[in-house]
Amino acid sequence: MRKKIVAANWKMNLNLSEGAELINDLYNGMPELSEHRLVVVAPPFVHIGQAATQLATMDHVYLGAQNCHQEASGAYTGEVSASMLSSAEVQYVIIGHSERRQYFGEDNEMLAKKVNQVLANGMKVIFCCGESLEVRDAGTENAWVETQLREGLFHLGEEHFKNVVIAYEPIWAIGTGRTASAQQAQDMHAHIRSVLTSQFGAEVADGISILYGGSCKPSNAAELFACADVDGGLIGGASLKAEEFIGIVSAMLETEVA
Repeated sequence: MRKKIVAANWKMNLNLSEGAELINDLYNGMPELSEHRLVVVAPPFVHIGQAATQLATMDHVYLGAQNCHQEASGAYTGEVSASMLSSAEVQYVIIGHSERRQYFGEDNEMLAKKVNQVLANGMKVIFCCGESLEVRDAGTENAWVETQLREGLFHLGEEHFKNVVIAYEPIWAIGTGRTASAQQAQDMHAHIRSVLTSQFGAEVADGISILYGGSCKPSNAAELFACADVDGGLIGGASLKAEEFIGIVSAMLETEVA
């Protein structure tokens, strides 16, 4: 039985008091979650200590981080290691977000190292993949995403891979005026699961949660989450407003667990 997950990626937003207020609003409005229907909150690094304390009072709501460095330690001014995150009670780390790939030049080789650091420190990975408008228009999106998965994750053994969540980002439909339909999301999620099956077998692949990382809102969440291979969402802008985020979580709770 694979988990349904809604993960909040605050990106570079909110100061400490605003973050504390948002989590307090989530605490007051969050519907009942379970082991197989859960929430992850990934704030900026400066929020992590405060968020860990607040989230400790919430059942099945887990603390995430938005990134970590690919080395265990060293002279990397301004960076944060996986062991530091683990010691701060972080349980999930987002790796390979499209913005990290685009703005910071993170390639699949680097991301494989980051994945290793996260898993070695006892945390779970939310591994992002997805294609640009250029790739989508060329019709090569399936091969592109498969390469990201193979080069970033397929060095892992089966036991380690079970601690990975996949997040598909249709970069071509974010800020371009184009919209990804629920069917397009399902088609790519099904492709991703078929690629996982080819490497790890059907039993493992069927147990991996694949989240949708497009423009997910309360108005379209139910349609997206009803798709057979869409197991929740990685939420950006809508995660900054408690009412909207709780609406998305509520839509997740209405879907069946595969």
